[in-house]
Amino acid sequence: MRSSIGANIRRERDRCGWSQERLAHEICRGAGVMGGPVGRQEVSRWEKGKRTPRQWLPFIAAALGVSEDVLKEPREVDEPPLPTLADYLPDSDPLAPLSAREGRRVGLRQVGDLQERVHGLRLADDVLAGGDLIRPALRELRAAVRVYKEGTHSEEVGRALLGQIGELAQIAGWIAGDAGQHADAERVYRLGMSAAMQADDRTLAGNLAGSLAYQLSNTGREAEGVRLARAALEGAGPEAPPKARALYLDRVAWAHTRAGEAQPAIRALGEAGEALAADSAGAESPAYLYWVDAGELRIMESRVHTELRRPLRAVPLLRDVLSRYDATHTRELALYLSWLAVALADANEPEEAAATAERVIALSAAVTSDRTAARVRVVLERLEGHRDVPEVRAVLDGAA
Repeated sequence: MRSSIGANIRRERDRCGWSQERLAHEICRGAGVMGGPVGRQEVSRWEKGKRTPRQWLPFIAAALGVSEDVLKEPREVDEPPLPTLADYLPDSDPLAPLSAREGRRVGLRQVGDLQERVHGLRLADDVLAGGDLIRPALRELRAAVRVYKEGTHSEEVGRALLGQIGELAQIAGWIAGDAGQHADAERVYRLGMSAAMQADDRTLAGNLAGSLAYQLSNTGREAEGVRLARAALEGAGPEAPPKARALYLDRVAWAHTRAGEAQPAIRALGEAGEALAADSAGAESPAYLYWVDAGELRIMESRVHTELRRPLRAVPLLRDVLSRYDATHTRELALYLSWLAVALADANEPEEAAATAERVIALSAAVTSDRTAARVRVVLERLEGHRDVPEVRAVLDGAA
């Protein structure tokens, strides 16, 4: 046993469901120094044991709602904190080739190997959560960047490598966001956008921009999310593959929904359905869009209606989708059930909402996903309005 203030801070922050940025904000607010000396990086240093908070400890304890003794108590050190992007990429421009040195020759075979690893990581994300995958995802990203920077290759191979770096950045950014590391996820997405643009792959660049727009819309930056989602759609152009265009429009719909703009959201949903219908004509779409289908569009439609407080539209859609959903995709199942629980609560079906919420809580406990943890909080908050119902009260008390 040894004292580990940093590990205790991280444990209590995780309990609150806060990002490092949120904790820094709450500390500064409690100390009356908003926009001041404590930021995400400082919290990261404390949690890694690189620095001791000292004078900040009372404010950290107050922000987390615990005593200073709780933060000072000896405990077994857990698994090392999750890495940040800075741990894996060079300080300078990560995509600038190292022209001063002659590295090993890289050919299309190496590109193919990288492509297989990227696809394997994408398939792993279907059944595992961000907390499980963030380390291998960032290691793969670092390795891919090193191959591009330090190897020698033809223009064709260089462009193919940049494309794979872009694809890897998209899935790594998604994984980082699922692990609750939103600042790092944004950096990864922007790295991928740069790689895709250098590779002259507008479809991939649009996918990365749309992924970042989705994160912005879900983390309090709704206006930025709308602008970026629309820029992704317009930047890819009308020649984009049908599945890609459907996905861009899906994200536009969600961005407008989160911004409280119902009419453009519903309009974008309709256009997404039309775009996907065009895919039946045999137009080729990138392999990484394998998951975009009519079922995914129905899920987004149900989420939009739930967010807009239209439960009579949302509940039938969600029940239809969930009746045929792959139960091995635990995180997604928990997420979609969370939308059903909220819609049922809004439809004044508190008993059924409570039963669904219990499933959400049980599934979320089995995955290391910041997204599911956040949705559990949303569900519980919505159920509070029905606390007088015994089934609801039991769920709320159990969660507490």
